[in-house]
Amino acid sequence: MFSSFRLSMTWMHTWVGLVLGYVLMVCFFFGALSVFDREIDRWAIPETRFEPQTLPSYDTMLRPIFEQMQPSRESLEEASARIGGRTPEFTPAAGFGAYTTHRDPVLELYSEYHVTNNPADPHDHVYGYATIDPRTGRQLPDDQLKIGSEFFYPLHFSLHFEWLDIGYWLVGIAALVMLAALVSGVVIHRKIFREFFTFRPNKQTQRSALDLHNLTGVVGLPFHFFFALTGLIVFAGIYFPVGHTMLEPVHELHEQREAAAKGLAFDPAGVPAPIASVDAMVEEAKRRWAARDMSGEVGYLGVTHVGDANSYVSVYRAGTDRVTLTGQGIHFNATTGAVILEEPSPSAVEGITDFMTGLHLQHFRHWMLRWLYVMGGLAGCACIATGFIFFVEKRKRQHAKAGVSGARWADAMAVTAVTGMVIAAVAILVGNRLLPAGLADRGVWEERIFWFAWLAALLHAAWRSAPVQQARIAPAWREQCWAIAVLAVAAVLLNWITTGDHLITTIGEGYWPVAGVDLSLLVSAAIAAFAARKLRLRELTATQPAGRTVDTAAEAAHA
Repeated sequence: MFSSFRLSMTWMHTWVGLVLGYVLMVCFFFGALSVFDREIDRWAIPETRFEPQTLPSYDTMLRPIFEQMQPSRESLEEASARIGGRTPEFTPAAGFGAYTTHRDPVLELYSEYHVTNNPADPHDHVYGYATIDPRTGRQLPDDQLKIGSEFFYPLHFSLHFEWLDIGYWLVGIAALVMLAALVSGVVIHRKIFREFFTFRPNKQTQRSALDLHNLTGVVGLPFHFFFALTGLIVFAGIYFPVGHTMLEPVHELHEQREAAAKGLAFDPAGVPAPIASVDAMVEEAKRRWAARDMSGEVGYLGVTHVGDANSYVSVYRAGTDRVTLTGQGIHFNATTGAVILEEPSPSAVEGITDFMTGLHLQHFRHWMLRWLYVMGGLAGCACIATGFIFFVEKRKRQHAKAGVSGARWADAMAVTAVTGMVIAAVAILVGNRLLPAGLADRGVWEERIFWFAWLAALLHAAWRSAPVQQARIAPAWREQCWAIAVLAVAAVLLNWITTGDHLITTIGEGYWPVAGVDLSLLVSAAIAAFAARKLRLRELTATQPAGRTVDTAAEAAHA
């Protein structure tokens, strides 16, 4: 089929990159935003704009809140579907959990309840959730959308296609394809070192796009490789679900034996028992961490089999001083407060897995490295976007002469995946500041604004890409860049108007979560406006020379 291995790699690189590049754009862009998901949450929910807090007292604050929690409406609806539409019956809370990070002012709580009328699954559960202000115990409204951690973050790995885990599978396939595209890209670009230093922005669009594609691909190569690989490792349980499908009985038996080996009860005893002071257990856990030269705050606190003789308390350290995600858990007998188990260091295999997972999720405390993660993600976006542009520019004259519209629709999809995606991301922030605070299901309306804005960008791109069929530049790129600039500035102004937190205030007070989002929006607006002006100049000066515009080995390799 191909005269050389390099040409076969070129074909694969081109077409798998085009087909799944749209998914990878979402992964890279919203993955980059997810690096600062908590900061975006602070911007979106002004009630949470205070400094990060340590875990409050369980005995005096958290316990009363946990005892008042109930299963969420969504969890009950899912349980009802599992038991044939009947109303789920459940026990009092069987488990509690509290989670926080060094970037979280608020505290996430969850509660677990046994479903008693599902004979097909005796271990069926429903769950309740709450977010509180740890300074006062005040519960925040349930309908406020945490745009960063609850929308942008899951979007980059699930696409919000939850049915049958389709989104996870699409992202997993795209990650595998990306690894193949990275290898094939190295094969194609034999002069990879030279391309590290080559960018000619004032050349024709086709040449400049290829230069930038090569440059961002080479510079970000290590980042792109390890992020695709570690992402697959994080979700290996979904992509290879042997333990939860083919070997379900063995999987459950393993969990039971693992709990027994640790001295932790897998099932409740059915005998009521009081719970000792959890605060004292937390202090003992901190003392033991300090004795191991790992002093730190609590990241997760859990109580299992609440009110039962087999109840135990688990305290995990917030390991922000290391890459690995392991939190050095210590488990206590809930009735007596005695230590059941202080978890040992992980095995070599577990340690590698924890390190790779932590490398991807970057929960560690290192602001410079966080920004490098963002830059790496945006470099991935630039690499894919310029690949789209090169694909269209190389073929649009040929398609125009042949009277086919393939280049036009490829360009429209590229516009939607690049500028349209940014429009949707900024539009949800604008909607967040415009929607009334007391609006029912406010978070749902914010999500609708996001999807409607992206759909509008798709329709606009399809409409304004017609000039591509005449081998000209589509004005959709320029017009959507102006839309990004306007929306980004509007988001900053609306934040000022609705909360009073303008940049002079937030920078002066050193509150960088909000100041950082505002500054990022203004920088995005400036870049978008600059790009729009450049695109306008290109449209005015564009010519249609006969023959090839670029005749280099690198361009030939992308044919």
